[in-house]
Amino acid sequence: MTQLTMTVNGKAVSGDVEGRTLLVNFLRDTLHLTGTHVGCDTSQCGACVVHVNGEAVKACTMLALEAEGAEVATIESMAAPDGTLNTLQQAFQDHHGLQCGFCTPGMVMSAAALLKDNPKPTEAEVRDYLEGNICRCTGYHNIVKAIMAASGQDVGAIAAE
Repeated sequence: MTQLTMTVNGKAVSGDVEGRTLLVNFLRDTLHLTGTHVGCDTSQCGACVVHVNGEAVKACTMLALEAEGAEVATIESMAAPDGTLNTLQQAFQDHHGLQCGFCTPGMVMSAAALLKDNPKPTEAEVRDYLEGNICRCTGYHNIVKAIMAASGQDVGAIAAE
């Protein structure tokens, strides 16, 4: 076992981990932050996306020890402390970007990373950026609408696929 220390959602945390422990398992099993989902264990679905030092990463493909000393943000950090949804989360709700909800944490974290780097993406750019996230309920159309709305753009012109 190795001692691991990092900052998660603004709080210093530490724990003992085996070298093979994935970041997603450390977050869920050790820190009990279960908003980060495990969907595929093969980096295909994107349900486990978190931000490490400001960059979106799939936590199922990163060893926890690789995040030693890092700043990690999970879906739990997105809403205000009183539970008020942020603009992106509210847009997902308002534009029905939530279906079963399993993919939602990863979609929101990926979308937040996109909007940080590209505050006014085109519809094509949103769709391209979300290529690494799978929604099994086929909610992509409304997810794209939600992201476009969160960026302050008109969603009326988004074509259904």
